[in-house]
Amino acid sequence: MLARRAVMVLAALIGAGAQAAARDVVELDGGWRFFQGDPERAEAVDFDASGWSRVSIPHDWQIAGPIREDAAAGGAGGYFPTGIAWYRRDLDVRPAPGRRWFVELDGVMERGGVWVNGHHVGYRPYGYVSARYEITQLLKAEGRNVLAVRADTSHAPSSRWYAGGGLYRKVRLISTGAATIPLGGVFVTTPEISADAATVRIETEVEHARGTPAAPVRLEAILIGPNGREAARTTSEPVALAEGRTATLRTEVKIARPRLWDLDRPDLYRARLRVLGADGAALDSQEVPFGVRKAEFRADSGFWLNGRNVKLKGVAVHEDGGAVGMAVPLAVWRQRLTRLKAMGVNAIRTAHNPPAPGFLDLTDELGLVVMDEAFDQWNVAKNPGDYHLFFGDWHVQDAHDIVARDRNHPSIVLWSAGNEIHDTAFPVQAKAALKSLLDVIHRTDPSRPVTQGLFRPNVTGDYANGLADMLDVVGQNYRETELIQAHKDDPTRIIVGTENSHARTSWLAVRDFKPYSGMFLWTGVDYLGEADRRGWPNIDNPAGLLDRTGAPRIRGLERESWWSETPVIHVVRNAAPEAPPAPNDGAGPTLPMPVTVAVATPAARPQIFADWTPSDLSPHPETIEVYSNCPSVRVTLNGRDLGIQTLPADAAPRRWPVTFAPGTVTASCIGSKAKATLRTAGAPARVVLEPETKQVGSDFDDLAFVRARIADAKGVTVPGSALLLTFSVEGAGRLVAVDNASSVDHTPFTSPTRAALDGNAVALVRGAGAGQMRIRVEAPGLKGDVVELESRP
Repeated sequence: MLARRAVMVLAALIGAGAQAAARDVVELDGGWRFFQGDPERAEAVDFDASGWSRVSIPHDWQIAGPIREDAAAGGAGGYFPTGIAWYRRDLDVRPAPGRRWFVELDGVMERGGVWVNGHHVGYRPYGYVSARYEITQLLKAEGRNVLAVRADTSHAPSSRWYAGGGLYRKVRLISTGAATIPLGGVFVTTPEISADAATVRIETEVEHARGTPAAPVRLEAILIGPNGREAARTTSEPVALAEGRTATLRTEVKIARPRLWDLDRPDLYRARLRVLGADGAALDSQEVPFGVRKAEFRADSGFWLNGRNVKLKGVAVHEDGGAVGMAVPLAVWRQRLTRLKAMGVNAIRTAHNPPAPGFLDLTDELGLVVMDEAFDQWNVAKNPGDYHLFFGDWHVQDAHDIVARDRNHPSIVLWSAGNEIHDTAFPVQAKAALKSLLDVIHRTDPSRPVTQGLFRPNVTGDYANGLADMLDVVGQNYRETELIQAHKDDPTRIIVGTENSHARTSWLAVRDFKPYSGMFLWTGVDYLGEADRRGWPNIDNPAGLLDRTGAPRIRGLERESWWSETPVIHVVRNAAPEAPPAPNDGAGPTLPMPVTVAVATPAARPQIFADWTPSDLSPHPETIEVYSNCPSVRVTLNGRDLGIQTLPADAAPRRWPVTFAPGTVTASCIGSKAKATLRTAGAPARVVLEPETKQVGSDFDDLAFVRARIADAKGVTVPGSALLLTFSVEGAGRLVAVDNASSVDHTPFTSPTRAALDGNAVALVRGAGAGQMRIRVEAPGLKGDVVELESRP
């Protein structure tokens, strides 16, 4: 916070004529007033907003609820409220000669209008697209300068999942000189890579201010290596920049002995760029992270990264962060993505929209490749108020802005033009729309291929009418055998599973067909909304490898045994192994087109439990089930050897039928130290707090997860326990939210009291300056617990 205040002071000095930096950035996180409603003249400078709530940005107002069965968004929106909301704040800046000012918004959900001093400066209907507006001519030298934003989700349902509402991503104020680099104006590529050197090509758009005489400008680039040292530098040839026009500055430089961005070692470079005027003064500057890597898709063998054939083991993720809604601190995604990668996940599909910029910074840092998706609709609706209303007018600009903003991220290897687009029922219309999108994407980024999540292509004839073959990489949702057959019919087709079920048969089809580039499971993490098929009172879709709190589901444990490259062993109790659920391809019955169809998510397997505590503790048949990639696994029950089983070729779980006895089940990898245990729980005796970290910062993106579990006297978690837990925070910290991953619990996430689910809940806490915080949990009749975390400023 101190750093932000310092930047704000600097911005104020600039208005007073002080020496300015080439680019100043002020995060507009505090000082906002919020109102849920649509009052007249809310954009006016003299409007009295003193009675509005004080909030900080990012802010998702809808996550506060209430959750109601009659909510306009219905189950698609998780039964959360929708509507119009306004945000206002003063801008502590003044116009200054030679300076330009911009407001940059990472996303407004949705139909976002922006005003400065009562003047409308811009509007974007798509809630996931970033935008920047120049406000230089609107700033006043005297009096207040007021920024107002209107966000409108009243046209519900306009999404098939929970999308939140308001200024749910970051907002910033940017100041530059007369020549500025626009949002997404830098494009860094590495067209030639060898062990000895890599060519780095930098193309930078520069826009000159209106009313400013033409002048020559050039680009200076200093490349900083992963070790923090200068790796190379270059300067472009000068280009004459006319008044109010945009020019592209180009330069190339070689990096000696480049360190590659890869899954296991995601090394990043940084390009420090300065736009220099005729006198050598910097007019604008920007630092752009990038990676040196070679990614390609081949028809005969799928995906390759840096000369290595890699099967994409991917998951799709929606953008909400569970208890925090759509205003997601990066700490939430860091926790989730780190756990998914530990399970063997190496790829992420952003379903079904471009993510926040910080999300892609994380995938760059963590070494996860990304399919960055643009749209869930084109011209044909899935919901009455969705993006189909705007596609014709906006898709060219939106697609360009999405790709331009994200194209420097080395983690992105594939663009997706759309998901299950219902236009394909009308091939002429669909192919025209796809061609328009392909033209924009290829023009904005010629370095990456484009795919699309085709929706039942054999029903709409996509393989026969040529639509599928317009794609650089043919993507199909579910029905893996159909995509395999499409490749066999035309071996020049490059194929990828853009959305796939958790069924083992789906994985085997991808695993065992070399041309199959890989798959993206639906889904990586449970998400709010899309509860239509399950209906009230469900508020989410529990289809993830992880639940909303980032804890692994049983299907996640099984997937880890298939995908991890290190020894994995998990043991569970299967109460009905003789009747496992039938595989669900996620596609449902064949239906005529066009029609809105909610994709069926694989059902949870209620007969499988991660415990050895059945309701009946008397002797009865049970089955011990083990998920492991170890060649041989031994299981014991209370020390009695139940035998060794080897790894099945079809990745099926290994099972040991037994007569239940209370005690301890142990599964061990032969030849490895890896093992897993289950213990029978006794009566609840205490609550145990287990923080996932010992330190937490105080900024928006900082958050710590503190898990609570109801345990017996020996510390074993008591499954099925639903006692009320109450959390409190003392000292240098605060309680942000509480969750238990339940699909039917409607308690506000900000409430400090929540029932445990299967003995578990989690508190999300944030620091409040330097010092110690104490997190306490209590439950009726049980011994509570207290833990301390260090809070960093």
